[in-house]
Amino acid sequence: MDHTLEMLYELQQRALQDDLLKMELLETRKAEDPYGAFCAKCRQLGYEIYEMDLILAGEEFVAAMKRSTNGGGENSPMLLGEDDFYEMFFIALEAGSE
Repeated sequence: MDHTLEMLYELQQRALQDDLLKMELLETRKAEDPYGAFCAKCRQLGYEIYEMDLILAGEEFVAAMKRSTNGGGENSPMLLGEDDFYEMFFIALEAGSE
């Protein structure tokens, strides 16, 4: 999980500095299979990220955070999207272009 988050962060920082890369990543969202297109682009750029990596990273992160709260007894409802690192990646890219 940590490795996936580190790769996403590094890629995000690259894209925020490179408008062409940012555009290419944003274009993957228009594909028939956006997750697959995004991950294929990541691998093309040297980041070994697969669809399940994105899904599991978010779920594992939230689960670890909840286990660390109140001895694991934390049972608050999950906020919409708080486990979706794919969406958060693109929100940050889009915010960085404003």
